[in-house]
Amino acid sequence: MARLQLNKSSLAREAAQLRSYERFLPSLDLKRQQLMAERARARAEVRALEEEVRAFAEKVGQDLPMLGNEEIHLDGLARLTGYRLATENAVGTRLPVLAEIEVEVADYSPMAKPHWVDEVARLLHDMVEARLKVHVARRRVELLDQAVTTITQRVNLFEKVLIPTARANIKRISIYLNDEEMAAVVRSKIAKRKRAAS
Repeated sequence: MARLQLNKSSLAREAAQLRSYERFLPSLDLKRQQLMAERARARAEVRALEEEVRAFAEKVGQDLPMLGNEEIHLDGLARLTGYRLATENAVGTRLPVLAEIEVEVADYSPMAKPHWVDEVARLLHDMVEARLKVHVARRRVELLDQAVTTITQRVNLFEKVLIPTARANIKRISIYLNDEEMAAVVRSKIAKRKRAAS
């Protein structure tokens, strides 16, 4: 760190920096609060989507106990074939948004499979979509966690380092300049007395 110069230009520079820091701090803190609120919404969305997945699993277990029949093979009945993510800007953070989901239901013969396989195929389709939505929602929470951490570090830098340092520097320079001014007055008075005495 450069040595602090104890002069008026350095005092003006430190005062300008302090004003700048104090002007930016409220906007940084507001952004942090907005990001925290967005993160809370994203966490609530994850919980809701996870509950939806659990509800699907329970519904399958209750409505279709015949899935326990091992003679009817349903492997690969519904599978994710593709998806497309878009991005949205939430308080300066780019977050993924599920734009498109492609779930393929395998062809099967309605004559060779029981009638309830149609319901299983529909539920599996919905389950695959719900699980992908949970995955994307969790990724949003991770990105928001990172953004909150970064902005909190910046707010702390301003609050705990930059602003106190600038204030301490201003105080130190002011004290030095006041002492110099007082010493100059004293020297002037001593010189005046010496002139008057001679």
